[in-house]
Amino acid sequence: MTARRERPRRGGLGAEWLGWVVCAAALAGFALVLVGWLAGGVAFSLPWAPTLDLRWSFALDGLGALYALLATGIGALVFAYGTRYLTLHLEHERRPGTERWRFWPWMALFAVAMVGLATAQDLVLLFVFFDLTAVCSYFLIGFDRARREARTAALMALLVTVVSAVAMLVAAVLLYATHGTFAIPELIERAEAGPVTTAAAALLAVAALAKSAQVPLHFWLPRAMAAPTPVSAYLHSAAMVAAGVLVLGRVHPLLARSEAVLTGLLAVGVASILVGGVLALSQDVLKQVLAYSTISQYGYMVMMYGLGSAAGNGAAAFYVIAHAIAKSALFMTAGAVTMATGEDRLSRLGGLARRMPVLAAAAGVAAASLAALPLTVGFFKDELFFTAALAAGPLTTVLAVSAAALTLAYIGRFWLLLFLGPPRVEARSSWVLVVPVAVLAVLSVLGGLVVAPFARLAGDAATVSNAAPVALAPAYHLDARPENLMTLIAWALGGLLLVARRPVGWASRGLAAAGERWGPRRIYEMSLDGLARLSAALHDREVRDLRTSVAAVLVPAGVLIALAFAATPTAGAYRVGGLSGADWLVLPLLGLVVLVTLIIALSRARLAIVLALSVVGFALAAVYALIGAPDVALVAVVVETMLTLVFLAALARLPDHGPDHDRRAPVRVRSRRRDAMAGVVAGLAVFATVWGFLSQPASTTVASDHIRLTPAAHGGDVVTVIVADFRGLDTLVEITVLLAAVVGVVALLGRGRPW
Repeated sequence: MTARRERPRRGGLGAEWLGWVVCAAALAGFALVLVGWLAGGVAFSLPWAPTLDLRWSFALDGLGALYALLATGIGALVFAYGTRYLTLHLEHERRPGTERWRFWPWMALFAVAMVGLATAQDLVLLFVFFDLTAVCSYFLIGFDRARREARTAALMALLVTVVSAVAMLVAAVLLYATHGTFAIPELIERAEAGPVTTAAAALLAVAALAKSAQVPLHFWLPRAMAAPTPVSAYLHSAAMVAAGVLVLGRVHPLLARSEAVLTGLLAVGVASILVGGVLALSQDVLKQVLAYSTISQYGYMVMMYGLGSAAGNGAAAFYVIAHAIAKSALFMTAGAVTMATGEDRLSRLGGLARRMPVLAAAAGVAAASLAALPLTVGFFKDELFFTAALAAGPLTTVLAVSAAALTLAYIGRFWLLLFLGPPRVEARSSWVLVVPVAVLAVLSVLGGLVVAPFARLAGDAATVSNAAPVALAPAYHLDARPENLMTLIAWALGGLLLVARRPVGWASRGLAAAGERWGPRRIYEMSLDGLARLSAALHDREVRDLRTSVAAVLVPAGVLIALAFAATPTAGAYRVGGLSGADWLVLPLLGLVVLVTLIIALSRARLAIVLALSVVGFALAAVYALIGAPDVALVAVVVETMLTLVFLAALARLPDHGPDHDRRAPVRVRSRRRDAMAGVVAGLAVFATVWGFLSQPASTTVASDHIRLTPAAHGGDVVTVIVADFRGLDTLVEITVLLAAVVGVVALLGRGRPW
């Protein structure tokens, strides 16, 4: 199979300049972030919602600088790669060039969201950017919307990451209720070990682990490989998946308040390393190998954060840098190979080192860095990892060596099967797809030779996570220290796994088959299917008639109010007052309203119902007049008169046979009982709510603030200012709704008539 190479169809809006503009913007952002970090960092804080204690609070500290540099620097290379890749991708699928306008704005927003997430200093702000990355990934993963695989993968990623992100919002509310602030630095100062902190830390960890595709919520990431390769390269190295680990680093001082949470991180990290690594050993599709390796690699970082030590925080920060450089290069390698050959499976490829020597060399350096071989920046990530593991105990040491061996095995298998052996296919790639990989390879080698800048950046980031200074000094040591011995053992074990390819493949495929049958993805699919069936059943029941539709709204509302009352102390919340003055006139009017309401519910005559409704309206207008609101009473009379006339005019145009048939139709006793129960539940809920509010009205209102601020709004009276200024947006929405209703009425009146 050979990729089609027709000349791309270019539209006026679909030229490659759009991708290059986004690339240039990312480069400019990288330069600004770098200058800001070298200058010692910058910070600012502006009020967002002062009454809720929310602020636009950002700081380019060490952790923020690390992830912002990755989001912009790696982003610039991925965007440059994507300009050519997207042209070929659209050409192969015979899609117009204007589709770029559905791609590049989301990629640019993705980068902005990651920079915002990296520098946010407020939990609510963190949540906003956290969810914004999920929204961007949804549209990018589903870019090829004509393919069902892309649509389902996008929905899966959105559901898993957004639903779990609610845990972050709940954690923010818990911490605010206890400590009175959403600001992360203040929470770190105030929060002490205890049940609330543990619960909030666990919720934050759940949200972060789901985003970083950690076991058992890892299943969405391999499916996300339906996205175009630039999306995969960015998502795995510097954006979506990195966002979870970024949150762990940002709130790690809170997580460290709970030993249970740290132990949970350690367990999840180890499980992800093993599951992702073992499954990567049997994958055939290029991007699937790298996807499972990402699960495993981020398991390293989660495990290191779970150690809860300064060494673990430093190793995790350095690992983020080395992994981002290597993984983005490897994903772009997979895309370049697929575009050059038309194949995306290891079993159909091989020998490409002869056809694509520059790409083979650059990918070899990236693979060597991920496998922690010398003369690459990745060598030092394992040195720091082993140092932290040694300090945690012998079990952690064994797990660290096993993890490094797995990495060498699956990434070695990837590169060897792809580039060595006899050539199987023809290949010819664009230099634009190779140069970004080569740049990252050079950067990896430079980091292997001069590691100090990378160590300084990682140390600054770890200082934030550790809430105390962390100094990193990785270097080559030609001696028999434990870290070097662990490295040699890991290489030896990794080599054995490469040699024993057949039994390792059997074990990996067995684990994959078990996961497909009983794993979390199966549970996810069964849950969605069950919810769809339940929704369909409820919908079928709800739309049977008007009464059922009304009951579907009123009964759940009544049940929720009842639950709220059951969970809320109500002692002294209700009281019965005495009657005096105008109350003796109001009481009969309210009794009349109750009586007429019963008539409306029981009567089946249309005219009687309309007249009874008018009695309710006029009676309430009289109540308004008696309690000292004549203006409201006058408006109520006018509105009620108009509505009554409209109802009567509508009745005059209705056919006569409908009510006769309705009147003769038998009404089942069961339906009557159902309607009565629904009415009782809804009525009691409303009665209890209104009574509770009238018994204890709010002690403070916004009326005084409205009166005080009216002159500042340059209004003549309070009502005008409220409508036009204080509630301007609300008024605009109401006007929009009315306009939509008018358009709908006009359309219905004109249906079937030529204009």
